[in-house]
Amino acid sequence: MRQTAPESRGPVRYGPPAPEPGLPVLPGLAALLAAAVDRTGPEPPGGGPVLREAAAGHWWRRGLRTHAEDVVAAPGAQPLLLALIAAHGGDVLLPRPCPAWWTPQARLIGRPAYHVPTPAECGGVPDPFALLETVRRVRSEGGSPRLLLLSVADDPTATVAPPELVREACEAAVAEGLHIISDETWRDTLHRPQDTVLLSPAEMCPDDVTVLTDLAGALAPAAWPCAVARFPPSAPSRADRYADHRARALDVLTALGALVPGPLAPAAAHALDEPEDVTVRARRTAALHGRVATAVHHAVLAAGALARPPQAGRHVYADLGPLRAGLAARGVTDSLELENHLTARLGTPVPGGHRFGDELGALRARFDTAGFLGGAEEERTEALASPAPEELPHVARALGAFREALDELTT
Repeated sequence: MRQTAPESRGPVRYGPPAPEPGLPVLPGLAALLAAAVDRTGPEPPGGGPVLREAAAGHWWRRGLRTHAEDVVAAPGAQPLLLALIAAHGGDVLLPRPCPAWWTPQARLIGRPAYHVPTPAECGGVPDPFALLETVRRVRSEGGSPRLLLLSVADDPTATVAPPELVREACEAAVAEGLHIISDETWRDTLHRPQDTVLLSPAEMCPDDVTVLTDLAGALAPAAWPCAVARFPPSAPSRADRYADHRARALDVLTALGALVPGPLAPAAAHALDEPEDVTVRARRTAALHGRVATAVHHAVLAAGALARPPQAGRHVYADLGPLRAGLAARGVTDSLELENHLTARLGTPVPGGHRFGDELGALRARFDTAGFLGGAEEERTEALASPAPEELPHVARALGAFREALDELTT
């Protein structure tokens, strides 16, 4: 596995980053970026009309009525989420575990953030009864919960929430007056799309859900920062410019100078238009990481640890609690020590569960699948083209080393 650990891993400096595909940039996207390299100015706040129209089309194809005036673009999901939280105000509720970068956005602007447990079958969406109890408890203590963040296709758990759970959680949130921000960055990374039902909260509660998508999920390289948000087209607040959350988010992005780079905009718009080269690459990438994630999942279970079957994304979230005795013998008693041990042992960053809002004492960690694809571009390209990438020699060696590292913990 590739050594990519940063020299310093502070609580914010080491987020950690979202799992990357580890694959070369599509030639068509690279050509568009190169052709626009002479653009010296950024996009206007919220993105120019071409970029926003492309984002609107992206959501239309997924059954969500969207026009350019409902869309805001930003240079990455982090500043966009910060703007959304600032625009809505109030306290923030998040599932436990949740993406590592969510909680810092709320805390950077002084918003209290409360984690809500997720059900046994999936992550990303809070248990509806736990959500109601948390809202009532926060209010009884003088808080003002107004926002719920969730992700139906989840980082870190790599699960997809069943539609009935999404409906129950959304109905509970709306009944309590919460606005929902649905992070759907990973919705187009389903490992087996024909066998997985993914339902957006915006389809159920159209006036109460803002959808956020980071193009780095399935459409563009992580080094090209661009994310888009879809605001409810007919929400009552849109009629009042002083209460319009889209307008307020634009104000925040403008104040931050969070503008999409001009040369990047044509490539981002092209990716959002989803021509054949982009969609084919996205499907093949999802299938590749799905096969590797399945192999990683089997290795985790074979070692006696626990993990939900991965359904989306480029990662596996494992609970090594059953291996606590072997870990304790190596001085590992919490997820911070687990992170340090596995990162050193595997030679690649393995973020512990505390990064995702999980309890420090829980021995959980996220394993990213890109590190198994090889260190050279040729190896990763070969893995993308293979019908059985887990059987390629370099991938099999990486998986073997991973199994050995887990097997050590059983003794």
